[in-house]
Amino acid sequence: MAARDTELTTDQKALAINLDKFKFGSIVEIGAGQEVARRFFSVGAAAGTVAKTMSAYDMAVSDDIYGPVDRYVSRARLMQMLDKEFSQVVNRLTDVRPRNSTFFAYAATVTARSFKQQNECHGWVGIRAQFHPGAAPSDIVLHVRMLDQDNAQQADALGILGVNLIHAAFYYHNRPEDIIDSLRDELGTDRIEVDVVHFSGPYFEEVDNRRMNVQLIRSWLTRAVIFNPDGNVVVPGELFFRKPVLVIRGLFKPVTKVNADMMLAGQQQFDKLAAVDHDDTVSLAEVTMSSPTAADETDDADLLERADLLAALGYTVMISDYVRFFRLRAYLRRYTQKPIGIVLSVRDFGTLFDEKYYEGVEGGILEAFGKLFPDNTQVYVYPSRRDGETETTTLHNVQVPGHLRHLLAHLVENGKLQAVEPTDESWLHIDAGEVLHGVRQGRGAWEEAVPAPVAETIIQRRLLGFDRD
Repeated sequence: MAARDTELTTDQKALAINLDKFKFGSIVEIGAGQEVARRFFSVGAAAGTVAKTMSAYDMAVSDDIYGPVDRYVSRARLMQMLDKEFSQVVNRLTDVRPRNSTFFAYAATVTARSFKQQNECHGWVGIRAQFHPGAAPSDIVLHVRMLDQDNAQQADALGILGVNLIHAAFYYHNRPEDIIDSLRDELGTDRIEVDVVHFSGPYFEEVDNRRMNVQLIRSWLTRAVIFNPDGNVVVPGELFFRKPVLVIRGLFKPVTKVNADMMLAGQQQFDKLAAVDHDDTVSLAEVTMSSPTAADETDDADLLERADLLAALGYTVMISDYVRFFRLRAYLRRYTQKPIGIVLSVRDFGTLFDEKYYEGVEGGILEAFGKLFPDNTQVYVYPSRRDGETETTTLHNVQVPGHLRHLLAHLVENGKLQAVEPTDESWLHIDAGEVLHGVRQGRGAWEEAVPAPVAETIIQRRLLGFDRD
């Protein structure tokens, strides 16, 4: 299959499909007009592609066509739409279309900006398609957020996205990474966010959906993706909605007993807040792709191995490319107004209070901290004591540049930075770099420095370069 053509416009993509007499399908859209169908009709020759287009806006009509559903803007409704529309196209047209025809159904159910609607604008978009005549179909499903500020712009963006998806499904189905890359053609990075992608069906049996979701970050379609402990990608807006969130960020290469204790100590402190219900809290481990302290580039396999180790401890895992802490806080604040807690080691103060870290931020470190702590957000600081050190470094004796000491004191006195106590000080000396070196030498003392499920997972699956010989 030829390399992806990055020069094609949206209209050229739509026309290419229309002129292919062997591709035929249904386009149904609920929530932002019929922009995808309009694109195919406006370029001409749509009779060669579009068997049917429809918008079942009324809930009663929608239920009558597709069946009842708890939420109309949901993955469940999207799958009902794809099931119904694809079956109809195949059943009605197989005997009357050319023998080499491949059929598809495109569907979207979204909530876009309107006169009354000012909440998050998002939705589900997907295609079910045959890639060979008579073959069983495969699906590509997306969860999207519309970032434009008015309905017309959002509808236009959804039209472009839909054409991109249909075109990519047929022309790049052998290369899922190219499907993802092509989604933002003529959209840039500020109109549509895709925070979930899922490939399924016989043609995509070998596709690693976790890696495809990481590809969303690398393609600048989103800044973060989230996996539950079972390894399934989740929609951030559903996970965080009206929930308190406690997050520990780091490289986790590997996860050590210090990491686990940091989260436990932070949770105990976080639970003291009146607005925090422990059972309602989302505890999150963030694996950063763009840490300023990272010594090397991270590939997808490496990121997902670390996610597996965190999942072995029952963590929900976020992979992101956020460097600065205030960007992480802003991301979480999209979805919840409940308290946010961030747990970090005092070892990270070298970065947190390094003004070079905020180059490019107009107001420098003051603006960064202003954006990190504007409301009910706290940072919990875990102590450190390296091998050979006699004194434990804590929030109260950590050294920062002299001209920033008053800033540190202000944040401590106002409860924005809070010290947390370890449950076992004997773990403070653990150094993740030394542990990783030990892992690569095979079995050994490093196993005592990580939680038992982590050691077991590393050894059984030979993760992080573990040498069994």
